[in-house]
This record gives sequence, C-alpha cells and structure tokens, in this order.
Amino acid sequence: MDWIQALLMGIFQGLTEYLPVSSSGHLAIAAQLLGVEDPEQIMPFTILVHVATVLSTLFILWKEVAWLLTGACKWGKDIVPSPYGIKQLNAEQNYLLCIIISMIPVGIVGLCFKDVIEGYFNSLMVVGVCLLITAGLLAFSYFSRPRQKEHISLLDAFTIGVAQAIAVLPGLSRSGSTIGTGLILGNKKESLAQFSFLMVIPPILGEALLNVKDMIEMGVEEAMAGISTMALVVGFVAAFVTGCFACKWMISLVKKGKMIYFAIYCAIVGVATIIWQLCI
Repeated sequence: MDWIQALLMGIFQGLTEYLPVSSSGHLAIAAQLLGVEDPEQIMPFTILVHVATVLSTLFILWKEVAWLLTGACKWGKDIVPSPYGIKQLNAEQNYLLCIIISMIPVGIVGLCFKDVIEGYFNSLMVVGVCLLITAGLLAFSYFSRPRQKEHISLLDAFTIGVAQAIAVLPGLSRSGSTIGTGLILGNKKESLAQFSFLMVIPPILGEALLNVKDMIEMGVEEAMAGISTMALVVGFVAAFVTGCFACKWMISLVKKGKMIYFAIYCAIVGVATIIWQLCI
C-alpha cells in the first residue's frame, strides 16, 4: 500500500464511519478498486484508521465525554426522576449504564463469531445486499412516526446494541442501524447521534485490540511488510480529519431529519455493487 492508497482509504474510513453508509462496506469496495484485496495485508492500517476515528469522536464530543466522566463520580447527587433508568443513579450514570448495556450484544458477536464475520468481508455481493438493507432501515425510520420518549431506556439501549451487533456485517451501517433503530423506538433524534457515536467507542477499541492480537500472532514484521510508515501516518491523519468533519456533520443532519438522502445513496451503491459482481 502506497501513501496515495492510504490517503484515499483514510478519507473513506473517516467519512463513512459516521455517515450511515457503512464504513466496512465502503472500505471493502475501496480496497478492491485500489488493488488492495488481502485484508491481512493492511491489518496495521485498518487498526490505525479505526483508532483515528475514535479519537475524532473524543475530539468533537469532548464536552459530553467530560460530563459523563465527572458525573459518574457524583454518587447520590442529581438523581433523575425517570422511569427509563435506575432512579438511584444520576443522569450521567444512567447514560453510562445505557452505553454499557448497548455494548453487550456486539461484545458477544465479536468474541464468538469474529472469524465467521470476517469471511463475509471478501464478498462484495454481501456488501451490496447489506447496503440495500441499510437503505431500507433508513427509509423506514424516516417515514415512521412513533411516540417520542424523553430518555433512552435500558431496554432501548439493549435493542440499539443488538442493531449495532448485526451491523458488524460489511454493508450494514453501524451509525445508520443504531440511529435508525433508535428513531423507530421513538427516541429523540437530537440525542441519538451523540449516543450512537459514544456507544461505538468501546467496541471499536475492542475490535482494534483483537486485531492487534491477531497481528502479534501473525508476527509484527510480517504484518508490516505490505505497508510503509508514511502510508500509516497519512492514513491516520486523513481518517482523523475527515472523521471530525463527518461526526459534526452527521449530528447536524440527524437533528434536521435528513437521513432519507443516505437511504437513496445506499440503495444506489448497493444496486451498483450487486450488478458489478454479477457482471464480472
């Protein structure tokens, strides 16, 4: 992988991690278009750009992260009189509990089915079909009008977490699945994007650690053989900068309720990908 390929794939990762169009699906398409077809060949790059997107989330949402961390230490203060959380916890602790609960499904999938899921990343036909499913979910969430809830409940958090776990398949958008599911459940769009981006931080870091483990087992020198230091640096910077832009933009788009445009985009790319695979 040269630095131009790294730049393009870093931009793809940074943009598509937050926009509801599936970063994994677009990276799989980009890898084939750019001639990088072996996932193990770019494992260090994949780990690094995912960490870059996590850092971009922390950079954009640093006030929310600071609010959660400071509030988690305030026991017995500012209790929330809400039926959607545990009444003995304050707002920050309830929010953190929802994030922890949302991580359970994807944690189970990541630990038990990692090898099975990775096999699907070599099939662009799977990517195309999953993009169509993403389009359908985004369209359904756009037109549905459920009763609005004031808070994300523990059950809602778990359900959104199940959506995130299913979205590990390439072509299923993680942000699209979690935000779309939350909208269908009746959660307010003003808070869903923020919750979706914060809940994804631990799974992305966990996935990166598992990939580091695989890389160590393979041999660090062997894993680094197909990629230069320059490519790693360029990819990291590209993913971080575009990730900051996409994170901020996506929060604004969700608040304005403009998810339908991404449904159209995913449908077009999904159909094009399927036709491409049928023709080659």
